[in-house]
Amino acid sequence: MRLELRHLQVVCSIADHGSLTKAASALGLAPSALTTQLQRIERSLGGLLFERDRRGARPTPLGDLVLSRARALLPAVQDLHDEAVRLAGIGGTGGSAQFCRIGAVSSPVLGGIICRLTANDPSVQVMVHPSSSPADLADQLTERRIDVALIGLCGRAHPPREQQLAWHDIAVDAVCVLLRADHPLAGRVEAELGEFADAAWAAGGPYKCCFEECFAAACARAGFTMRRMYEVDARTATELVEAGEAVALCQSSFRPPDGLVLVPIAGTPLQWRHVIGWVPGVLTTDAADRLLEFARRSYEDVLVRRR
Repeated sequence: MRLELRHLQVVCSIADHGSLTKAASALGLAPSALTTQLQRIERSLGGLLFERDRRGARPTPLGDLVLSRARALLPAVQDLHDEAVRLAGIGGTGGSAQFCRIGAVSSPVLGGIICRLTANDPSVQVMVHPSSSPADLADQLTERRIDVALIGLCGRAHPPREQQLAWHDIAVDAVCVLLRADHPLAGRVEAELGEFADAAWAAGGPYKCCFEECFAAACARAGFTMRRMYEVDARTATELVEAGEAVALCQSSFRPPDGLVLVPIAGTPLQWRHVIGWVPGVLTTDAADRLLEFARRSYEDVLVRRR
């Protein structure tokens, strides 16, 4: 078997995740398929690249050698690709002649951006890379595995790798409380945070950081400590609210399902920023301006549908 760039990407992914199972999930492969692929790579190179046991996968001396070369080679090849595309002046986003790779963390503007990109240039194929972590997407940007990242940030938090990446605010949402329609506070124009002192809370998806930092501080300022907290995925958080087991934090642009309502928190103690980012210089100025415009117009569409 002849070694290819994709094989080096596999080796790097295993090393980065420290586990074949986690690397397989990140690469969108079955663990058995990744194991088979690694065995072929090792046979090609003549030795084991990783020591594998219940604690995970650790590089062997041969693995360290391959990784050191791969981590230098892969960014260089990506830089060559990006420079060639920019020089050719083709591609709807300036980042790829054939596709635009977008990484996203539960972004409400993703669908609108995809629609606008393909309407602007029907030849562009958009590839979406979902993630649960803004830091992970920042890593993918710097490693040129994606072209654009859509993330959310709590309050005034700084985006990851702020000095290395170009981040731009799309919009800022107030964070509201998601309630059942029959909740005693559901009909209010707004409610004081302290009125939820006896509630159990659910935090789903990207809102977990609100619990870890901003939300706990807001509760303390309101004179109480939350009595119970469920840290779950976004769907489970909604299901807990539907069951009457908890209330949840939710951005004001979210459209609640039937039977649930959003109630703003008086004084807007919590905010959620929608942010888009890329590597400086990879996108042309026109492409970057176009993407930011598409993102902001997509957010406006979300607000129209929310009404």
